[in-house]
This record gives sequence, structure tokens and C-alpha cells, in this order.
Amino acid sequence: MPSTDREVGVRIAVDRVLCTGHGVCARTLPGRIRLDEWGYPIVEAVAVDPVDADLAVKLCPARALYLR
Repeated sequence: MPSTDREVGVRIAVDRVLCTGHGVCARTLPGRIRLDEWGYPIVEAVAVDPVDADLAVKLCPARALYLR
């Protein structure tokens, strides 16, 4: 059975207490993270390529992203 997008990769999450709404994550992972009306991330419930996820975690200025 072929794997789907939901089965491949890693999941990324946001610590909402640490997040300060810079939006870097949404620019780094378009289609996986979108911003709400206040600029805070909403993570889609799909797997992310591990390399892309690692980059997003590293680029987060508030260190609010983490891998699940």
C-alpha cells in the first residue's frame, strides 16, 4: 500500500506560551503552517519533511517550535 503524506515525515508543534507571532514558521513551511488573524501559527495535522521541519525549528526566533 503506498504511503500518504500523513504517514511520511515528522510532526511539528508550537509552544503557544513561547510563541511571539513572528511568522517565520509560516514562511518556512507554507501549506503546513498558516497564521491566524493575530499572526500566530496554526499547524496543519500533517507530517512535514524532516529536513524542512528541522530548519523551521532552528529559524524560530522565539524557539517556540518543536518536533513531536
